[in-house]
Amino acid sequence: MTETEADRLRRYATYASVSVAGTLIAAKLVAYLMTESVSILSSLIDSSTDLMASIVTLLGVRHALRPPDEAHRFGHGKAEALAALAQAAFIGGSAVLLSVEAVRRLIRPEAISEGTVGIAVMLLSILLTAGLIAFQRRVQAATGSVAIGADRLHYSGDLLMNATVILAILLTGWTGIAAFDPLFGIGIALFLLNGARGVAREALNVLMDRELPEGERARIVELVTDYPGVEGMHDLRTRSSGTGSFVELHLELDSRLTVDQAHDITDGVEALLRRTFANCEVMIHQEPAGLKDERLDDRIRGAKA
Repeated sequence: MTETEADRLRRYATYASVSVAGTLIAAKLVAYLMTESVSILSSLIDSSTDLMASIVTLLGVRHALRPPDEAHRFGHGKAEALAALAQAAFIGGSAVLLSVEAVRRLIRPEAISEGTVGIAVMLLSILLTAGLIAFQRRVQAATGSVAIGADRLHYSGDLLMNATVILAILLTGWTGIAAFDPLFGIGIALFLLNGARGVAREALNVLMDRELPEGERARIVELVTDYPGVEGMHDLRTRSSGTGSFVELHLELDSRLTVDQAHDITDGVEALLRRTFANCEVMIHQEPAGLKDERLDDRIRGAKA
């Protein structure tokens, strides 16, 4: 996939997210006004924060896709992480508001009316959300977008929430116990808080230049050290840019190689890493194999057997 195609997919994913959230808000608002269910209210609040978060994601992705300029030579990719962090704040705030309303309903229980309407709206929500998640999963796999990934995780939680709302309405209707509805609302609020924590952690990892996952770092070492002509590597440093990743390493080559030969091997390693990792920027420093370097004792080093 070309960079242009990946950028187009990111934009389409943000447009789809905003469209789905807007549709669900309208449907759930009607359902809540007809049923006065706290569980449906919880889902309505979540869809409202979904819309705000999706708009922030849309703006963040649009800014992140801007090309590097004189003031931002590494690009604008971290705008996606900032958008994801804003999502976490939206999710956490909605969970607090939902908890307050659920506790109020526990103290003063209210019966649910028009439960069939509520269930129908939740089923519609499940279908639309499932389709959006499938598309977002494809986009994230193709582009590595942290903002789209955060949005997908959020909507994945919505699937469970919508199923829980249906269960709450059914249990209240079958048993006549009004407490089921607010109790499920509190459970959903706790689920949202946990999701907000996960989204915030992923965003902060990008903003704080955390190393790529150990599996990806190990894959980099394997690819580089298995490349023909490479004697070893060390001083590997990695980080996510939000829209891609940066990889920096020292490449150990035979000291008898000509400059042209060393250049060809280095270019081949860079091309291999870029093909393997989406939107990967690679910076390589060449060194003769066997050079004494005190940093090798405490840095990742790969060498051929």
